[in-house]
Parts: sequence; C-alpha cells; structure tokens
Amino acid sequence: MVEDRDPEVPGLIASLRHRAGRATVAGITGPPGSGKSTLCDQLIGHWRGRGERVGVLAVDPSSPFSGGAVLGDRVRMQRHAGDPGVFIRSMASRGHLGGLAASTREALRLLDAAGWDRCLLETVGVGQSELEVMRAADTTIVVLTPAAGDAVQLMKAGILEIADIFVVNKAEQPGASRVARELRELVHQTRWSSPWAPPVLQVVAVRGEGIDELVTAIDNHHDAVIASGELRSRRARRLRAEVEAIVVERAGERARRALTDGTLELDDEGELSAVDPYSLADRIS
Repeated sequence: MVEDRDPEVPGLIASLRHRAGRATVAGITGPPGSGKSTLCDQLIGHWRGRGERVGVLAVDPSSPFSGGAVLGDRVRMQRHAGDPGVFIRSMASRGHLGGLAASTREALRLLDAAGWDRCLLETVGVGQSELEVMRAADTTIVVLTPAAGDAVQLMKAGILEIADIFVVNKAEQPGASRVARELRELVHQTRWSSPWAPPVLQVVAVRGEGIDELVTAIDNHHDAVIASGELRSRRARRLRAEVEAIVVERAGERARRALTDGTLELDDEGELSAVDPYSLADRIS
C-alpha cells in the first residue's frame, strides 16, 4: 500500500502512531559492489542467533521499463528467505534521489509497529546525492573496500559526515589496512568534537570475519546516542523530514493535476518563452 501510494495510507499510519519507536534502525550504504548485501546477510544471521526478529528494506535501482525493483543482490540473502523471523522487501527507488525510495520511511514505520526488533535499511549506493539514509536510520554504516579511492574522494562524497561506523569490507585484499588507516586519521581530524568517534572496522563479510565486532559497535553506538540524547534528536529530525516530504509530494501532485486537468492552462497560442512560470506556480499554491 505505501509503495503504491494508496489513499488509505495516511489513516493507516495515524492508527499505528502509538506502536512505533521500539525497533532500532541500522542503515547500510556504500558504493555498488562493496558487499552491502553480504554484510546484511551476516548481520541477519547474528541477530537471529540472539532470537531477534529482523526486517530488511533493500532499496534497489528501478527497471527503466516496469519501474519495479531490479532485485540484484537479494540473492545473497536467500538463506533467510524461509525464516519467519526475517522479512526482506526489495523496494524500487523509482528515480528518487537520496538513495532511498520515497515510501521508505513509511515502510520502516510499519515494520517498527509490527514488532520487528531490528530494521536494516540497505540503500542503492552512496554518492554525493545519496545521503538520505542518515535521516532515516538510528545508526549509519558506511561500507567501503580497498578499491574505494583516496581520502579526498571520501570527503567530497560527504561520507565522513554521515557515517557512525565505517566498515572496510574485503579486508583480505591488498590495501585494506591503508584505507582503514586513512579513515581513522580523517575521523580524528574531522570528528574530534563529536561525543561519538566512528570506529573503523575491517571485515571479510563472505567469511563472517569481523561481524561480532560490527554488532558490538552497533550496540555501543545505540547506547551512546540514547545516553547523550542524540537518538531523540535524530528521530525528531526524521519526523520533520518526513513531514516535509509529505508536503512536497502533495504540492507536486496538486501542481500536476492543475497543469493536466484544465484547471490551469498554458497559452498554446502564444510563445512559451513569454510564459512566467513563477506566476503560474503562485496561482497553483
């Protein structure tokens, strides 16, 4: 329903408002091919071993033909497909910037209200316009590889600003220690005033190496943001962003209707270059 923008969704979300807020949300982002899905698979296995129920939203690129999700790396989580304590949903980004689907926040709210203990949010892939995961997650994990490039490129992509935990995956490959060392130096230089210094972990996800340390880091970060009051601040920012997104979506839909149903007509007889778009926008709003 939320993916199809069903008109009953606002009422549904309102009815669940007292049931949400208990699940912890971990966002995982990083370049394509960095091993995000394999890392998710290992985290699912670890949390299930502790008896926790895990919901996963994996935001994939959209098919240019159907608009649906190109499932891609979901095959890496298939060993959990028959587990009733795991829910995995691939969502199409449908061209939405920020690395998340437009309905992701609502889907997270549904998983939370349904009683899932852990929510994993995997994005399409990080880039300079794909930092929205930070606004949706309690803990943001940035996954890199030894082929991630130099430190300047990481800073340009805004990765340092969004990461709560860095994971250098494929740590068995040459250059992993160098990337981890450079990241630690950058964290020391740029995040020194923060009460939480993002740890830099080296992991080999396909072998399950370093997963225990990653789970511990996620738990430690969650405890730290609760103690400092940052978790409440993050969730307040998340709510504000969600309200803003709803307003923007409704305004866009109202504009599309006005421009297509005859409520507001463009002057087909005159030169389009003479049309004042701001005046038309004022008439809609």
